[in-house]
This record gives sequence, structure tokens and C-alpha cells, in this order.
Amino acid sequence: MHPLRRQRLFIVLFIVIATGLAAALMGYALRENINLFYPPSDIVAGKAPVGRDIRAGGMVLEGSVKRATDSLQVSFIVTDYQANVPVTYTGILPDLFSEGEGVVVSGQLDSKGLFHAEQVLAKHDEKYMPPEVSEALKKANPET
Repeated sequence: MHPLRRQRLFIVLFIVIATGLAAALMGYALRENINLFYPPSDIVAGKAPVGRDIRAGGMVLEGSVKRATDSLQVSFIVTDYQANVPVTYTGILPDLFSEGEGVVVSGQLDSKGLFHAEQVLAKHDEKYMPPEVSEALKKANPET
């Protein structure tokens, strides 16, 4: 093989290997930051991972919001009208958070089925609903 051709081959191989290695390292670094969405039906069915950061969303069940008197802890139930998931959150809730309204919570599910939220997102006006929540509610109630 001609020396110039061999040098070009080594350069191309180096670029391919370096690109593959960079992609693998990026994938490894980002795997912990992937935050998948699960509707309450999938969480109750056991499709959601336990102990990993996930998002869940649906409607806040009427009459389910309970606030602690001595702390900022709040518990409520998120529903897609097929299944209910109990949620606990410690912190200040968004101003637009209320019963019967859409919500997306980010956090971790424990082995008992309780969702420990680290972040609560409420809809920002009366017409908007997060696409994941809207899709999950349509699957749960096709007639709505």
C-alpha cells in the first residue's frame, strides 16, 4: 500500500473512532438527565421506573390537596381519570396550582407507589395544557 494512502486511511479511521467515542461519552453523560413522562395509568401499571427521575402529569383530583400545618409539605393526587397517583411535595406551589387543574410533576417514584415531587408545574392559562398531559387524558377518556 502506498504510504500516502495508508496515512489517509489512518486519518479516516482516527476520525471515525474519535467521533464514535465522543458520541458514546455524550450518551453516557446524558443518560442521567433523560426525564421520561408517564401518565398515572402507566405508573399504577408498574411501567414507570422506581427511584429514577421521571415526570408524571394529569389533573389534580378534587378534594385531594392536603397541606401540613407545620411545614411546606403538600400532598395531593394526580389522576388521568383511570388511575390515581399520590404525590408529596415540599416547597411553595405555583400560583396557578389548584384542584381540578392540569399539573406536571418531576421527581421520583418510591417502591410503595408514592411520587416524591421535586418540581411542580401548573398550567399558565386556561387554554394551555402540556401535550403529554393532554395526550394521556385523551387516551384515558376517548369521548372527551
